Amino acid sequence: MIYQADEHRYDSGMQYNRCGRSGVLLPKVSLGFWHNFGSVDPYERSREIVRFAFDHGVTHLDLANNYGPVYGSAEETLGRLMDDDLRPYRDELFISTKAGYDMWPGPYGNWGSRKYLMASLDQSLRRMHLDYVDLFYSHRYDPDTPLEETLQALVDIVHSGKALYVGISRWPLEATRFAIDYLRRRDTPLLIYQGRLNMLDREPIDEGILQLCHDEGVGFISFSPLAQGLLTGRYLDGIPDDSRMAKAKFLRPDMLTDDLLSQLRQWNDEAAAQGMSLAERALRWILEQQGVTSVLVGASSTRQLEQNLHCVM
Repeated sequence: MIYQADEHRYDSGMQYNRCGRSGVLLPKVSLGFWHNFGSVDPYERSREIVRFAFDHGVTHLDLANNYGPVYGSAEETLGRLMDDDLRPYRDELFISTKAGYDMWPGPYGNWGSRKYLMASLDQSLRRMHLDYVDLFYSHRYDPDTPLEETLQALVDIVHSGKALYVGISRWPLEATRFAIDYLRRRDTPLLIYQGRLNMLDREPIDEGILQLCHDEGVGFISFSPLAQGLLTGRYLDGIPDDSRMAKAKFLRPDMLTDDLLSQLRQWNDEAAAQGMSLAERALRWILEQQGVTSVLVGASSTRQLEQNLHCVM
């Protein structure tokens, strides 16, 4: 059956924020492909989640070259989705990908060299069945490659037409300041910074990244806004057997200390008093921070995504 997007997708309550001082509007809640869209995940479930997202006004899909597992398979899933469902709506979508972490063996499949970034984007476009991405990121700061090399590669990628905008992720403050100036002087302004920000991890605020982005007209998007599930309420009564923490996948059982559990329960009680879930309150907290454009949520089901959308709808 041919997919027809919901004709009321922009009337369902999704809100959009301007990304810095650009012409781009991003949904307050964007969909990340970090988990649940790899080759190990059922395609029809991934398809259902993406359809649900777009039908509710989620226009921004965020990927990276090594998202999966296996590496590259999340982009391959998107490529299949483009062919099956999304091709007629390409101009309504804002698609991003990244390069910076390990992707292939040898000295040219990692970090921030010009060779790696350009080769990686070419591979990503083939996997996603796209001619261009809307946004391409340097996925992490490279302390060994000259910043000028990494940043000039981003400039040239835009000039080549393979990306419309560029961003950086998890760069330190002074390197970010340098990047903003370098890119602006070459008529390729930094669109957005992607950083880990949530109620438990406030590093972008504490280190001045969020303030810098706000002052310089750069957007900010938060990844891991629910702290890998800690802020969903799932661990309020201990560690579920099927949880990431139980499997020691990204979360370790020793992280759930008595002090942390007490804090989570307090926040949960405060959220309940306001008629919200802990997850909803956590997402709203991020969006209330000055300078934040959007939050990136993952989803393993449409029900989970629907619950996360409650923070803005």
